[in-house]
Amino acid sequence: MSGRFRSLFGRLKLKHSLLNQYLLIILLAIVLVPVMFPLSITVVYLLMPPEDLGGEEIYQFGAEMEKMWHNEARQLDGASAEEIDARLIRLKEKYEEASMYWVDGQGRTRLRLPDTLDVPERWTPAFTVRFMKERYDGDPFTVVAFIGGKEEAGFMVFELPRSEMTTRGQQIWEKRDTVLIMTTLSVIVLFLFVSWIFFYRIRRRLLRLQQAMTKPSPHGIPSPTVVHKPDEIGKLEQAFNTMIGELEAGRRREREEERLRRSLIANLSHDLRTPLTAIRGHVYSLQEEPLSEKGRQSLALIDRKVGYLGQLIDNLMSYTLLAAGKYPYRPERTDMVRLLRTVCANWYPAFENEGFEIELELPERGFAWEVDPAWFERVMDNLLQNVLRHAKTGNYLAVRAFRQDGAGVIELEDRGPGMNGVSGDKGAGIGLTIVALMLKEMKLDWDIISGSGGTVIRIRGLIQI
Repeated sequence: MSGRFRSLFGRLKLKHSLLNQYLLIILLAIVLVPVMFPLSITVVYLLMPPEDLGGEEIYQFGAEMEKMWHNEARQLDGASAEEIDARLIRLKEKYEEASMYWVDGQGRTRLRLPDTLDVPERWTPAFTVRFMKERYDGDPFTVVAFIGGKEEAGFMVFELPRSEMTTRGQQIWEKRDTVLIMTTLSVIVLFLFVSWIFFYRIRRRLLRLQQAMTKPSPHGIPSPTVVHKPDEIGKLEQAFNTMIGELEAGRRREREEERLRRSLIANLSHDLRTPLTAIRGHVYSLQEEPLSEKGRQSLALIDRKVGYLGQLIDNLMSYTLLAAGKYPYRPERTDMVRLLRTVCANWYPAFENEGFEIELELPERGFAWEVDPAWFERVMDNLLQNVLRHAKTGNYLAVRAFRQDGAGVIELEDRGPGMNGVSGDKGAGIGLTIVALMLKEMKLDWDIISGSGGTVIRIRGLIQI
């Protein structure tokens, strides 16, 4: 039989299902009410003293009291009125809830216990008959016994309210509604308490899982959680741990791919520089030779493309170092107007050679930013290179520096076709990506306003006092 029960509970899989566990709690609560009711009545009957039940043992059996009263009456055979009174007084001390009196042979009421009893002074035959009929099997319980067993000696009466004669079992049964309500309330309270414990444990496990999800480890991925039970929450914890494992594997693959990518870019940059240097050397040699105009144009184009390719390789290498956090960064308090004058002086011949109209609006009183001068010069080189390459149709460049709302602003403006315009030298935009990375690292804001009529780039930063 025990094996069958184990098999039944095994099919229910209580340990594996929170739903089945709670359904079992509900089922037990339903079963407990009919089981607890008779058990409660039994416990009350056995444990509660008689006085708490509203009755006494000496009043619970009418036959015993009737036998006692007749026996007392027989013993008073030949007793005087005083002896009868004395005996009734002693009996009254024992049966305090009862009423007692006796009537002599002439029909006169002699002693009343208590003395407030509503009985006549004289008993007529008609009243006596009516009294007997009313008291028969009525309330109060009444026993009439002839003194000494002789009618001519008179009779004595014992009266007791029926409510005092209720047995303990009867009194408990009369309180069955109260017992049922108390039992039901006890089961409900027990059910609520067990349910509270059940859901409190679920909540604690969920909070532990939430904490594991929201508290990442030093490497940025949450740590796995311990699976205590194979139920629904346990399966969720297992799925979470599986996800953590996949994230860690993905992170390892990403690091490996990043390492391979950097190695590939570094190797390609190194391998490409050597043939580019050789090509530039041959281009320089050919320029010294007598060539036709078309040949010179072809050499100029080759030289320009080789220069562009060299810059692209530099940008690619710089981007790789920046993304890896290995590009040397040395911030210092820098006079930005003086740095702009230097950068513009370096680029002036290139723009003048392309026929650009150049406007420099640099104030006499400069302002300082906390930046790496080499980084910012690289930013300006990339932006000016884009203007030179993509905004030739506008032939215009303006470089401005000014103060605005407590901040320093550097502005570049051209009149080219815009960022979305058509340009024969348009690349992949890695130069602007490097600009964005460097400005972000130097804590400088920037924005681009571009359209078919030109492009304006503004760089904004807090002035260092």
